[in-house]
Amino acid sequence: MTNRFAGTRAGRARRGLVVVSSVAVLGAAAWPAMRFFDIPPFTDKGEPVSYGRVGRAVSGKPADTRTLLPTGPEAAFTNAETLGDGSKIGVVTLEGGKSGFKGKVWVWAPKEYTDDPKYAKSGFPVLIALPGGPGYGSNYWMGRPGGFSLQESVSEWFHAGSCKPFLLAMPVLNPGPGDKGIYWDGSDIPGQPKMGTWLTEDVPDLMRANFRTLKSRDGWAFMGSSTGGFAGLKAVLKHPDKFKAVIANGPDVVPDSPLWNGHEKEKAENNPEVLAKRLIDTKGPDVYLSFQVGTKENPATIRSVKDFMRSYGKGPVHTQLWEIPGGMHNGATYGANMAAPMKWISDHLDGPPPSP
Repeated sequence: MTNRFAGTRAGRARRGLVVVSSVAVLGAAAWPAMRFFDIPPFTDKGEPVSYGRVGRAVSGKPADTRTLLPTGPEAAFTNAETLGDGSKIGVVTLEGGKSGFKGKVWVWAPKEYTDDPKYAKSGFPVLIALPGGPGYGSNYWMGRPGGFSLQESVSEWFHAGSCKPFLLAMPVLNPGPGDKGIYWDGSDIPGQPKMGTWLTEDVPDLMRANFRTLKSRDGWAFMGSSTGGFAGLKAVLKHPDKFKAVIANGPDVVPDSPLWNGHEKEKAENNPEVLAKRLIDTKGPDVYLSFQVGTKENPATIRSVKDFMRSYGKGPVHTQLWEIPGGMHNGATYGANMAAPMKWISDHLDGPPPSP
């Protein structure tokens, strides 16, 4: 007997196959967008990130005496972004044990740190990257959207032989949004949150607790733009025993927050000019200050950087300037031209020693 439903079933099967195929094609096309907008299950944003930290692959001796294994306690990093090479940008809210300030820090480790057996017990250098502008609530070096691909650039420069494979620490810069021109100069201004201690003590402590780092200042540097450039410049000059180098992009070279009013003595102790002169007078230790300025940014910024270099670029204070033709005062300008400054500071810093 002929089954009168056979043709119907076959038609339904064909239509079902078309529907499934269409969904698969649409899903493949939509996947990048759904991942971009963090739509589960197309994203791993928010999942825990370990970075092979305390108690993981660090048993036995470190690569050499320069290396400090993670000290703990482990921070609860969650994934903020997975990059094309599989490396991850993690984020944690850190309550600073020394400053008392509570804020976000984003971190990134290159694939060499997490996946290369050659460096499994090696300490890596740390670059603390600071934004300009408000620097509150976010940090524009911490990936995309809105960032400037710093992580991909570090990997590219490292593989080209011109940059150390830095661990990146990307903290917030200010404790608030900076309404009406209020900012904190990356400093411990009396009566205000201790942002200087946050940047130079608490953030490095977080990195030492969770990553294989280098014990000496030869593995520690800053990079920042505008206000972040000032904060990084000042941090290296104020703590040359802890940090060796900085890339200061379009920075101020003197503190000028209105919150310093009535605190002139403390303001002077956070003035890069005063600190550089003191370092020259005491004959060291050597620090390496790299500057970037765009030729189309405020002429006063360009002039003040050149005057600073002319007055204080001597003895243990080593300076280098890159002028960016047509460059503006923004992170996009600085990020796109940072290869040469990164090579310059990398030449003066330690890299990860190969594991035995």
